[in-house]
Amino acid sequence: MSVDPVALTADLVRCPSVTPTEGGALVLLEALLSEAGFTCTRVDRGGVANLYARWGAKGHGRTFGFNGHTDVVPVGDLAAWTHDPFGAVIEDGWLYGRGATDMKSGVAAFAAAAVDYVTATPPDGAVVLAITGDEEGDALHGTTALLDWMDAEGERLDACLVGEPTSPDHMGQMMKIGRRGSMTVWITLRGRQGHAAYPDRALNPLPAMAHLMARLSDHVLDTGTEHFDASTLAVVTMDTGNAATNVIPAETRATVNIRFNDAHTSDSLRELVQAEIDRITRDHGVTAEMEVKVSGESFITPPGPLSELVSAAVQTETNRVPEMSTTGGTSDARFVKSHCPVVEFGLVGHRMHAVDERVRVEQIHQLKAIYGRILRDYFAGEPKTFR
Repeated sequence: MSVDPVALTADLVRCPSVTPTEGGALVLLEALLSEAGFTCTRVDRGGVANLYARWGAKGHGRTFGFNGHTDVVPVGDLAAWTHDPFGAVIEDGWLYGRGATDMKSGVAAFAAAAVDYVTATPPDGAVVLAITGDEEGDALHGTTALLDWMDAEGERLDACLVGEPTSPDHMGQMMKIGRRGSMTVWITLRGRQGHAAYPDRALNPLPAMAHLMARLSDHVLDTGTEHFDASTLAVVTMDTGNAATNVIPAETRATVNIRFNDAHTSDSLRELVQAEIDRITRDHGVTAEMEVKVSGESFITPPGPLSELVSAAVQTETNRVPEMSTTGGTSDARFVKSHCPVVEFGLVGHRMHAVDERVRVEQIHQLKAIYGRILRDYFAGEPKTFR
């Protein structure tokens, strides 16, 4: 049994699985994997569809896992698309469609590689595919639901590869061995409304907010660590909503986003921001509220057997040694890292989420070959310690 990863990518793209809608993508994969001998379990939670597929007996031998998602971001301006975003048109060597890059091609590649491998050379161990429909959304009931279910059922992975796009420009250019943490902070400052002609009778929160945002944006969080670039803090919005030119407002709001390396935790950064807010309220006499959402802590799988396994396979198939990077945003690897060692490797990602999202057809075949080689190399020889 040999699965064509391009045909499978096209079939998945034709499923309109805009997050969190399942759109038929997991139904399609479950049918394919079940036919190949995988035991498939739907792990749906909170209105989100998830699929856990295992080939091989639980608790027998080593287990290698792949993680990915079939949900996609909205299309945006449909009129701006050259081709139907759910048409999976192939033209001039490109496959077009929403999710073609991020990341239905990745899921198709590892599903095809896994089916071919267990069919041709049944390993002494297990291969697991954990696929979610909630990565592009809030990610509350996707990979986290799968991991919760795995813990309850005694399912364990010894190592995992997340198939997200990882290379900026060229196939095989980069793999991810970790990610920065991400948190968003919403700040509200309150003063006292008054007439603009009598500022002494009001308490204007705007200068206080401007001062606070300047202090935060000027703050150097760090200069980078061994495996991470410097942490960043970006002011992403300041809103007052005051349409009147003769009124000093009583309230103003601002939002900052922080991407942080392993020199920090979300708790330490929360304390830093709170200290700055306390200083501003003390100096300006305003009151303040802060709300924080942590999307994920920073994490790293130190270079070792897992990254070496992936790097060797990439080098063999592409003639490139992938850079081990921690750049970029967040991914579901931030959840998997608490379960087992995890790295990410996938396609070139510069077309993802864009109008006319598309992927080179030959790169899908190449990605399947890389994933297949990773499986063969992982199960060859004596087991290695990945934890």
